[in-house]
Amino acid sequence: MTLSKPTMNRGDRISSFRRVTRETSITGFLDLDGDGRKGIVRTGIGMLDHMLDALSTHARIRLDLEATGDLVVDDHHVVEDCAIALGRLLGDALGDRSGIDRFGWAMVPLDEALTRVSVDLVARPSASIDLDLRRPVIGTLASENAVHFLETMALTAPFTLHVKVLEGRNDHHRLESAFKSMALALRAAIRPSDAESSTKGTLL
Repeated sequence: MTLSKPTMNRGDRISSFRRVTRETSITGFLDLDGDGRKGIVRTGIGMLDHMLDALSTHARIRLDLEATGDLVVDDHHVVEDCAIALGRLLGDALGDRSGIDRFGWAMVPLDEALTRVSVDLVARPSASIDLDLRRPVIGTLASENAVHFLETMALTAPFTLHVKVLEGRNDHHRLESAFKSMALALRAAIRPSDAESSTKGTLL
């Protein structure tokens, strides 16, 4: 397994990452101040690409993520390693996490679906994910791996993430509502701020 050392420019809040294992090969780039400029997302899993595109667009970040892997087995390894990569990209781009609002929350509808998301960008790993998906698979993305993606991303970065789908009948709508809610919550949490963000004096 080869893990590259992430590179970043603290002033520009960017990071890059490469991860190569016997199961997957992933490269990524993140710019937290990318204003939603379109990046390249190709994971081989159409639904995951769609969700990551929604995340980057509505969080107004620039995300490039390209992955290949053993999809002949199933989607688990690619989903998990993409989550690890995104978690590392987020954590590294945030640097020491000073000068940000830290907290973010959102409730976003998608037709009949509605999701509540809360984010705390303190470096404490915690994830509570309830997507309430009914189908075992959405496209070629296993529903259990959608949950696993969000958990793994938050625990790797690390930060605290709560996701709760409140309403919805259509699983595509439920999942997309969740990712768009997370995007808006992240957009608020990463926003630059001069205010003190912790009574401890640090978010690490």
